[in-house]
Amino acid sequence: MSNYSSMRGGRGRKLKAEINVVPYIDVMLVLLIIFMVSAPLTNPSVINLPTAGKSALPPTEYIQVSLKLDPSGTGVISTIGINGQKRGAATPETARDRADLIGKLDALEKANPDTPVLIAADKDIKYDEVIQTISEAKKLGISRVGLSTR
Repeated sequence: MSNYSSMRGGRGRKLKAEINVVPYIDVMLVLLIIFMVSAPLTNPSVINLPTAGKSALPPTEYIQVSLKLDPSGTGVISTIGINGQKRGAATPETARDRADLIGKLDALEKANPDTPVLIAADKDIKYDEVIQTISEAKKLGISRVGLSTR
C-alpha cells in the first residue's frame, strides 16, 4: 500500500521526533519559585530533642563523669568519681585532659569491675566531646555507659 499523501500526488508529511521541553521548563520554574518562597519559613537550627524518662531501676552505685566548660572557654573540665549508696559523697577527682580522664576511668573500672558509667555533660559542651568520652569508655571494656538527663 502506498502512503495517502503520495496518492494525492503531494509530498509526504514527515513526522517530528522531538520532545517539547517548554512545558517541563515551566513546571520547573514554578517549583523553583515555590521552594524559594518556602525556604525562609523553615528554621533548621531548632531541634526538638526528646526528653528521657527515668529508667526502671537506676544503678545503686556508678562511676560518674562530669563534663563542663572551662570558665575561660579554652577547654573542658572533667571530673570523675564514684557515686552511690556504699560510697556516700566521695570527693570527685578533676582530670586535666582527655588522656588523664581515661586513665582515671580505667583505674576506677579496674578497682570496681562491672560498675556502670554515667556521663553528665553541660549543655554547652560540644557533642563530639561526649561521643569521644563514650567511645573511650567502650574501648576500656565498660559495657554499661549511660547519659545523665534532667
